[in-house]
Amino acid sequence: MQREQLAHFLRRRRESVRPADVGIAEGPRRRTAGLRREEVAMLAGMSVDYVVRLEQGRSSQPSEQLIGALARALRLTDDERDHLFHLAGHHPPFAESAARMARAGLLRMLDLLGDVPAAVLSDLGEVLAQNRMGVLLMGDQRGFTGDRRHLAYRWFTEPDDGSQLPEERERHSRELVADLRATAGRRSGDPEVAAFVERLRAVSEDFRRRWDEHEVGVRRADRKTVVHPRVGPVLVDCETLVTPDQRQELLVLTPADAESRERLDLLRVLGTEEFPAGTADTR
Repeated sequence: MQREQLAHFLRRRRESVRPADVGIAEGPRRRTAGLRREEVAMLAGMSVDYVVRLEQGRSSQPSEQLIGALARALRLTDDERDHLFHLAGHHPPFAESAARMARAGLLRMLDLLGDVPAAVLSDLGEVLAQNRMGVLLMGDQRGFTGDRRHLAYRWFTEPDDGSQLPEERERHSRELVADLRATAGRRSGDPEVAAFVERLRAVSEDFRRRWDEHEVGVRRADRKTVVHPRVGPVLVDCETLVTPDQRQELLVLTPADAESRERLDLLRVLGTEEFPAGTADTR
């Protein structure tokens, strides 16, 4: 671990990030160049004291998880992220691990969307990042572990939580499997995808039946209803923008009618209190 170089790099990166780049209002009294330490701590999900100790070269070796969180908070490029891992005494993530870290460009787009609910997902349906409105509408989808990280696994193995309309479930189930089929074909020979599909086939008869139908279809645009526990049903149009390698995508949800727009406005005012993780479906 190169403490002094790590401290210097973190300070310089923090000073280079504008608050607006991460969705934070600058305000008239801001004197700090770039982000404040407490803002980095908030974005990375760690204590301010630990950020201070890192920047002063007084910390213990941060874990790979903390380094990844700092890379996302500071909107580092892939090269900057790898450099940060090296300075902290860790090997940069391998290709598969790196694919589970939202790309810097997508994170910037996520911040710029502001009051529009949005999320960054992997091609296997894991939510890698959400903006504030995305969390308000869909609940925080980033804390799942194991196979539950993937929407398809939760969709076919866990009871309906009331976040989607029953009349829409059949269509979404079919589209979800068809999209996963397209991913499996695109990543033919990838053991991660093959193993995930086999595990899901083993635990869900419904998924196994649909998988054997061999329908294929990439989901680029959709319309769905998100049933929110505080504001009720919100009809949204879903647009998906994918990276050139098709490993990550930006999902943007816009209100499909005036009533849904009003409910999203109400949700923005209500804020985050009492909204549990996984409140609603994400795609």
